[in-house]
Amino acid sequence: MEYFLTEQQQLIKSLARRIAEERILPVRAELDETEEFPWAIIKDMADADLFRIFIPEQYEGLGEGCFAQCVVVEELSRACCAVALTYAADALGALPILLYGNEEQKQNYLPHIADGAKLTAFGLTESGAGSDASAIKTTATRDGDDYIINGTKQFITNGGEAEIYTIIVLTDPSRGSRGASAFIVEKGTPGFTFGKKEKKMGIRSAATRELVFHNCRVPKENLVGREGLGFIVTMKTLDSSRPGVGALALGLAQGALEAAVAYARQRHQFGHPVSSIQAIQHMLANMDMELEAARSLIYATAKTIDSGAKSFTEEGAMAKVFATDMAMKVTTDAVQIFGGVGYMRDYPAEKMMRDAKINQIYEGTNQVLRNVIALELLKRKALRA
Repeated sequence: MEYFLTEQQQLIKSLARRIAEERILPVRAELDETEEFPWAIIKDMADADLFRIFIPEQYEGLGEGCFAQCVVVEELSRACCAVALTYAADALGALPILLYGNEEQKQNYLPHIADGAKLTAFGLTESGAGSDASAIKTTATRDGDDYIINGTKQFITNGGEAEIYTIIVLTDPSRGSRGASAFIVEKGTPGFTFGKKEKKMGIRSAATRELVFHNCRVPKENLVGREGLGFIVTMKTLDSSRPGVGALALGLAQGALEAAVAYARQRHQFGHPVSSIQAIQHMLANMDMELEAARSLIYATAKTIDSGAKSFTEEGAMAKVFATDMAMKVTTDAVQIFGGVGYMRDYPAEKMMRDAKINQIYEGTNQVLRNVIALELLKRKALRA
């Protein structure tokens, strides 16, 4: 379908596709096997100015916004979801600064993020606070001109590799979620260390680690916004980032569909290509329809965000849920079309199916986000009644 990309967006899309095909595709199986963090590809993306896309022009970015970022994520994920996730998670870590940082914080950090010199990460999840973000236990206690942070964050993408971390902690535990605050913590700060790199079903080359804070002292200037704003920072950050998760799933599904079509054309059974079998054709048709529907929803949501809309909680949740459920189905069907070889690591379908699953889980499980969508729907209907 034609989405009427601007000339600049077309150039960005072509550049991302070139990196995906020339730099990611040749090594994706190796990266999956070795679980090596893709630093060489990150450097290529930085050299191509892809990290500037989501940063405003006044901070040395291109100011292209959510839509262009989704286009890049989609193209990268078409080749490898794990590499694309590393890029998308960098934007996620930058969002709290973009949305709520003061001018000094933006000047200090955003130019380094824009040139790809420093990766970022977002630290919210804990062992007891997954879907229930309000259940975090990590604390920051004021001590003169500093805050002392104690606690552990879990399953943090880009953990250990990123240089800049935006984390959500409790500055007033007695107030529950209203006592949460956001801080910027730099790698190398005394008292800030990392757990082991997690061994995962999929997205294996993406780094997932614990963030461990033991009497970690950060200056009060690292507080994002004000005390007590952390839960709002979290919700607005996730609302803004969910189309990007949808784009991860979208690109992954596109790659799986393309691989399934190519294999169905060249695989012969009963004297003809399996692509001539109606049952296979119907599977491919359903995959294509669902994929295109997801793309329309993601693109529309991203453009809504870029328009300056004040509220897009429902749209962001729908884009994430629909696209990630679609990707799980499309990659599963791709394995089915490949047949026995689809289960083997010599072919890409099994990796794509493994990579797809996590997209239904992180940044809000699809079950929880259905609750979010329903609440927004009911609230809207009530206001119109």
